[in-house]
Amino acid sequence: MPTTRLALAALLAVTLAAGCSGGGGTPAPEPEAAAPAGPVTLTYWTWAPNMDKIAQVWNAANPDITVTVSKQAGGDDAAAKFLTAAKAGNAPDLVQAEYQHLPSFVAADAVADLAADAAALKGEYAEGLWGLVTLGTDGVYAIPQDSGPMMLYYRKDLFEKYGVEVPKTWADYAEAARTVHEADPKVYLGSFSSKDPGWFAGLAQQAGAQWWSISGDAWKVGIDDAATTKVAEFWGGLVAEGVIDDQPYFTPEWNKALNDGTQLSWPSAVWGPGVLESNAPDGKGKWAVAPLPQWTAGENVSGFWGGSSTAISAGSKNRAAALKFATWLNTDQAALDLLVKEAFIYPAAAKGQTSLGDPPAYFAESQPDFWQQAATIGTTARGFTFGPNVGVTYNAYKDGFDKALKDKAPFATAVKTMQDATVADMRKSGFTLAG
Repeated sequence: MPTTRLALAALLAVTLAAGCSGGGGTPAPEPEAAAPAGPVTLTYWTWAPNMDKIAQVWNAANPDITVTVSKQAGGDDAAAKFLTAAKAGNAPDLVQAEYQHLPSFVAADAVADLAADAAALKGEYAEGLWGLVTLGTDGVYAIPQDSGPMMLYYRKDLFEKYGVEVPKTWADYAEAARTVHEADPKVYLGSFSSKDPGWFAGLAQQAGAQWWSISGDAWKVGIDDAATTKVAEFWGGLVAEGVIDDQPYFTPEWNKALNDGTQLSWPSAVWGPGVLESNAPDGKGKWAVAPLPQWTAGENVSGFWGGSSTAISAGSKNRAAALKFATWLNTDQAALDLLVKEAFIYPAAAKGQTSLGDPPAYFAESQPDFWQQAATIGTTARGFTFGPNVGVTYNAYKDGFDKALKDKAPFATAVKTMQDATVADMRKSGFTLAG
């Protein structure tokens, strides 16, 4: 994810702390794993705030399985640190793993396959989310923890001012962009960001892209598939017309545009309220959410931008105990309540969303049903299989789209850059590629 964990924490710390105390509820069926032989101590690497407090609740109820939390920085650095530790044989028992990094952990034999024991948990999650922790036909390598279903944030008052409807299709979005910019050349409906590959990946998922897939023992890379190319050419066309801005997200200029009403919408994820509250305070009570525009009228699908899971190290000597804790953490109602209240996450498990309580304060007036909208949209989000070298792909996104913007070249050339860089790196690394 981009730097949104702190923003979401700041938001939910205010809006959720009062109404989300831990509760009972019926826990999910526990996987059939052998009980630990005697007292054990587990180490858990995570960047989620206050996870040590949550572990204390577990420890008090499970004296034979003590979980010690080691706070990590998160992001690419945390993934690299875990892979280094796994190679050296001193990895933690459990690790918080972003979905896009999980395949690189699998490729390095750094995380355990949980398919034999975690199958009973599948029903706790939407199909798209479960797919993010699945590789191949039946390998399951983590338990989903939090997610980032995408939706469209928009300035309700300014949509009314410029006489545009909330777009139901991307064609509608393009027409609205033209209408708004024609009415005021200083105003844009949105912006294309060449710095946020996770955003683009989520939009590609919505369009039906499959960037990586596995056939037998071989990988297939399809980043330049028709769906992804369609998404790129759509945004490239609007940028070329001049009706969409090309200001990267999370920059001071972009923040200012959100705040002063010169940018009217943002296709983003469920953690968006924290960003808006921090960077566009003047818009409080004026923004609303809707499902993403669709490629085909009548469809109802979304994608993911961000999210993480709980994986178990392949080298853990206490795998059964680790699985017991990971299952409790991500499926037990009391634990889910704590994840919302203390760690400020949007829980991946469907029943965890009942812990969210009142809407974010930023949306209390304009979208009082924010969490209900998010939960409905979340069930429509479809992901795809990430590959073992997603870092290379994401860097190629930035390089490719920066160059396309600079050269005023078709955006499809940037997608081809991503494809070529990814394939070349996988071949260099010794992966078997189909075709």
